[in-house]
Amino acid sequence: MTGHAAEGDADVVGMWVTADGHIRQELRADGRYDEARGDRDSAYTGRYTVTGSHIDYVDDSGFTATGDIRDGVLYHEHLVLYRGEAQA
Repeated sequence: MTGHAAEGDADVVGMWVTADGHIRQELRADGRYDEARGDRDSAYTGRYTVTGSHIDYVDDSGFTATGDIRDGVLYHEHLVLYRGEAQA
């Protein structure tokens, strides 16, 4: 299901950030994501779907990625992201 989590699916909507704040991934309620890296806003954008605690990403440029929520932490490929706020 795109965007809103179905019953039993993890609630992933919100901002996820790496511990150093360099990578900021916003998972929006409309099933889209916007990832900023350092000073590059919208470095990656695309759509995502949630199945249980698993996330499938399809970037607007066509590449795909996956992630998993474990104990409130998002493991996205080689990244570890935590719930947080975008830094100004």
